[in-house]
Amino acid sequence: SDRLSFRDPETFQVSRVVRVRLDGAPLDQINELECVDGVIWANVWQTDEIVRIDPASGQVTAVVDASGLLTPEERWGADVLNGVAWIPERERFAITGKHWPHLFEVRFVPAD
Repeated sequence: SDRLSFRDPETFQVSRVVRVRLDGAPLDQINELECVDGVIWANVWQTDEIVRIDPASGQVTAVVDASGLLTPEERWGADVLNGVAWIPERERFAITGKHWPHLFEVRFVPAD
């Protein structure tokens, strides 16, 4: 889906819905959400991309290319990127995928 639903913590009723956009177009298949320091990180299902989403506007403010994490040999038998978790005490993310041989601990930094 390209929609983020925000819920009231006490009633669990939907309080608002935001549509996620990348360059003005809907970004479908957002998956595995992680909220860190007021922004949302999500992997895009069936891709090697992780996106940073502004929760107020739904705009994608950064795209992380995780395609270089596995070697070509490791990709054989591995499935999709499907795990993004924040490790607060280390200020890093743990990233993995279905049938991946490794769990990666990473920090996202701006590209040069």
